[in-house]
Amino acid sequence: MKKTTMIKDFTKYVSLNVFGMVCLSIYVLADTFFIARALGSNGLTALNLSISVFSVLQGLALMIGIGGATQYTILKSKNENADKIFTYSLFAGLFAAVIFVTIGIFLTTSLAKILGADETTLPLTKAYMQTILYFSPVLIINTILTVFIRNDNNPKLAMAGMVIGSFSNIVLDYIFLFPLSMGMFGAALATGLSLMLSVFVLSLHFLRKNNQLNLYKCKIRIRKILNIFSLGFSAMIGELSFAFSLITFNLVILRIEGNIGVAAYGIVANIAFIAISIFTGVAQGIQPLLSKGYGSGNTVLVKQILKYAIILVFLLAVVMYGLTYFYSAAIAAAFNSDGNILLSSLAITGLKIYFTGLIFAGINIVTASFFSAVANTKTGIIISILRSCVILIPMVILLSTIFKMNGIWLSFVFTELIVCILSIIFLFKSTTSP
Repeated sequence: MKKTTMIKDFTKYVSLNVFGMVCLSIYVLADTFFIARALGSNGLTALNLSISVFSVLQGLALMIGIGGATQYTILKSKNENADKIFTYSLFAGLFAAVIFVTIGIFLTTSLAKILGADETTLPLTKAYMQTILYFSPVLIINTILTVFIRNDNNPKLAMAGMVIGSFSNIVLDYIFLFPLSMGMFGAALATGLSLMLSVFVLSLHFLRKNNQLNLYKCKIRIRKILNIFSLGFSAMIGELSFAFSLITFNLVILRIEGNIGVAAYGIVANIAFIAISIFTGVAQGIQPLLSKGYGSGNTVLVKQILKYAIILVFLLAVVMYGLTYFYSAAIAAAFNSDGNILLSSLAITGLKIYFTGLIFAGINIVTASFFSAVANTKTGIIISILRSCVILIPMVILLSTIFKMNGIWLSFVFTELIVCILSIIFLFKSTTSP
């Protein structure tokens, strides 16, 4: 592949996926903003307690979608039969959705209490969480379709599905929360209906003459599905790292600052979710190009794409940190309808400290995606697990004991820094080995 063609493809796939992931993150951000304005700090706390469920669902869907699409692209580039991979992926997604709907019916109250909901926040947490779980089939199918359609040479439609669903969520959030006063249920319902609209838009891909995604009547092979899981596992862990950190932080913060502390963390974490989504967009954007280069044995192309991606996420992180640092007070005020002084103070400090970790997080996310895209799933999984729990959880407990809330913010920074050093070592060994 010529360098100019590679740069053109890199720009197209990355820009479309970054834009699409930002639109996807607006699902959470719109809920956060409108709930904060309509229901105050209690609503914000309830959302932050339940949003980890959304991240787990998204992570599982990404594991199936990216794992299946990676296998699909590698087999195609080797001129091998890849026709049934799409069928296997959809089956796995629907099977997982049945489990989550069942949890929504029978276990929502218990799950909300485990995640830290008290008498004040339990009704709000349950209403949001249960509705999201009921819509889990739509969320999972939407994510799988988005990834496969992007890999089937239609990234513009994949982006269109995200954009239309995202902006419809903003409109529905406003209607359900303000004119109709539907509370937390309305916010979750807006998300579910928007995802349904996104699936409808993505379904237009199957009307294309050059569509190569088809459903086949075939025997479901567990080994094939497990292979899909293994290739997409690091992508799932990337999302789970957000969910695990959210749960861990919530439980520790409840002990230190109570519900107001969790509300402050909700502001910081959900703004950071946009940044993480941008990095994930870069990582997903380079995945088809890396898998194609790897499948065809073009190591030069693979190294060039990796280099451009790392430079890009580093520059994006610096810009985002600068904007957050200088506008931290305005950001905190936008989500503080009660005018709570403690909430504002905690959120401002958190934004300034927590966002320092983004400089390292972007490199970690791209690196984990790189190893998965070139079928080195073990290393990708190691990086992702280190970020999500192995280093993060002990760091949260240790630093919060010493520095209280500041330790909460610092734990994210130090975790990403340590993992970034290890990621660079893994990359150096990988790219210099014969």
